[in-house]
Amino acid sequence: MSESTAPSDTVLLRGGEVHSPADPFATAMVVERGQVAWVGSEGAADAFADGVDEVVDLEGALVTPAFTDAHVHTTATGLALTGLDLSDAPTLDAALALVRDFAAARPADRVLLGHGWDAARWPGGRPPTRAELDQATGGRPLYLSRIDVHSAVATSALLDLVPGVTARAGYAPDGPLTRDAHHAVRAAALGAVGGEQRTEAQRAALAHAASLGIGSVHECAGPDISSEDDFTGLLRLAAGEPGPRVVGYWADRDVEKARALGALGAAGDLFVDGSLGSHTACLHEPYLDADHTGVVHLDADAVAAHVVACTEAGLQAGFHAIGDAAVASVVEGVRAAAEKVGLARVRAARHRVEHAEMLTPETVAGFAELGLTASVQPAFDALWGGEDGMYAQRLGAERARTLNPFAALLRAGVPLAFGSDSPVTPLDPWGTVRAAAFHRTPEHRVSVRAAFTAHTRGGWRAVGRDDAGTLVPGAPADYAVWRTGHLVVQAPDDRVARWSTDPRSGTPGLPDLTPGNDLPVCLRTVVGGRTVFVRPNE
Repeated sequence: MSESTAPSDTVLLRGGEVHSPADPFATAMVVERGQVAWVGSEGAADAFADGVDEVVDLEGALVTPAFTDAHVHTTATGLALTGLDLSDAPTLDAALALVRDFAAARPADRVLLGHGWDAARWPGGRPPTRAELDQATGGRPLYLSRIDVHSAVATSALLDLVPGVTARAGYAPDGPLTRDAHHAVRAAALGAVGGEQRTEAQRAALAHAASLGIGSVHECAGPDISSEDDFTGLLRLAAGEPGPRVVGYWADRDVEKARALGALGAAGDLFVDGSLGSHTACLHEPYLDADHTGVVHLDADAVAAHVVACTEAGLQAGFHAIGDAAVASVVEGVRAAAEKVGLARVRAARHRVEHAEMLTPETVAGFAELGLTASVQPAFDALWGGEDGMYAQRLGAERARTLNPFAALLRAGVPLAFGSDSPVTPLDPWGTVRAAAFHRTPEHRVSVRAAFTAHTRGGWRAVGRDDAGTLVPGAPADYAVWRTGHLVVQAPDDRVARWSTDPRSGTPGLPDLTPGNDLPVCLRTVVGGRTVFVRPNE
């Protein structure tokens, strides 16, 4: 397949399978001026063949809308792709060996950066000590974020660069840093990253996303996560170079600052609490393996004030909330805001909740009532769910089985937008769809079709666009071409296991994502009619 030259080209794709509600049996599609112009059958495509600038022979490939990843930290993703990644380290000793090798290979780095360690998966269950890291790096500054990015370990040399860190909340003399101490140390570490290195990391992340059929990402930035320069630089890069679209959220209670930076909302990771893995998610009942209920950053009154300010400013509000107490505070606060500015205005604003893992029937109903979008990450369940996973270690098996109830959200009519929280979990859209369809807790599973919709159209709806994320005439030509196995149509009365290939269903087919099957391989990604990725000939 050749590469399209410009978004103004008229392109005919034919000879494949086109996933489109406009025609469940479509095998061809025409793109013109960056929009889908027509979808239909192979025979009808002959009428367009002489009037287009390019004809793409799909050779039986599948065409779908491009994915939207609704929660990404782009620079951190790029740094993880190009730097030290400990997510596959099977033991503490293996992680320390990787640190030693990385330090030796990067003698010029002012601060060594790494990500992805998870002591809960290591024999012994403990993170590296500061002394072990000092020895492994030869005394150089090192920042290593835990897989959930809500705590980190650091060397003595890095702590020396942060005046007063020992007096900050969350400081531990020889353990992971959390809360304010972690934020300060992270700021110092990322502040050592130069502009050129940061831009290259952003390019690497966006190129990787494009190679996976991702056409849009929602950047979740903020003063405690990245920096203003990082955020505005990413928006400029995405606007100036071909690649996935970037929608920016700035997690700050200063609504005017978010607007001035070009953010769609003062939203994203505006922390109500922390994470389960770091024991900082805010719970109603104590952790099973710790004698406390986590950390709260914003109460219901603060949530209400922020939602009112954002609604009146015409911006989206959004909050990071994981624990059941934190999610309840968000619902209580948004409901109080609706009483002040009106329920219709709050619903129309499409405010968001990121992660929303520990939900109850009452908070699910609250999301539906208030029009809140649940921006969720199915890969969390794949990584940490199950009877022996991290959720069960932190909460016990009974509470762990309640987490990430995607089916209950859909039944209540809550809008879902799927993402990865990369680099917490990797950019992996089809893996995300599979994780939702084959949730470790069967009653929380959704159909492949519903999961696919949440990862395509759901992301567009979350930013207020109802005219995109699907291949119908007039929609933006954001699509991906896939090499895949046979397509199946999931029976409408079955969420998971029974499959139908009956063409009379009139439902576009999707790949069979049953665990054990290979996931589709992206051959081409197109954004606004412009090709941003083509897989080299293999």
